[in-house]
Amino acid sequence: MAMHSDHSHDFNHTGEIPKPQTKQIWKTFWILVAITAFEFLIAFTMDAGTLRNAIFIVLTIFKAFYIVAEFMHLKHETKALIWCILIPMALVIWLMVALISEGSYYYDSVTNYFN
Repeated sequence: MAMHSDHSHDFNHTGEIPKPQTKQIWKTFWILVAITAFEFLIAFTMDAGTLRNAIFIVLTIFKAFYIVAEFMHLKHETKALIWCILIPMALVIWLMVALISEGSYYYDSVTNYFN
């Protein structure tokens, strides 16, 4: 015997306007502003060097992941999807670092050989 289901409450949800997420948007804004202000502070107070560049790279990667998590809703996805996106991205970053390192080694060895 088929069960009777009441669908009258389904129509109530169609006209509802979702709650604004203003608080979450402002929280994201202030976090990104704080990180950017910290980057400016480092840019104007530290001497140029490897440490400053490393700090900029780490903060930039953190901001990129935070923006993707918040505005592209990646943090609300399943863990498997998050790892499917993050692992190839980490491998590409590792490949870029390895190619830059090997390229500088090759450049140094060629210039030392001909000089």
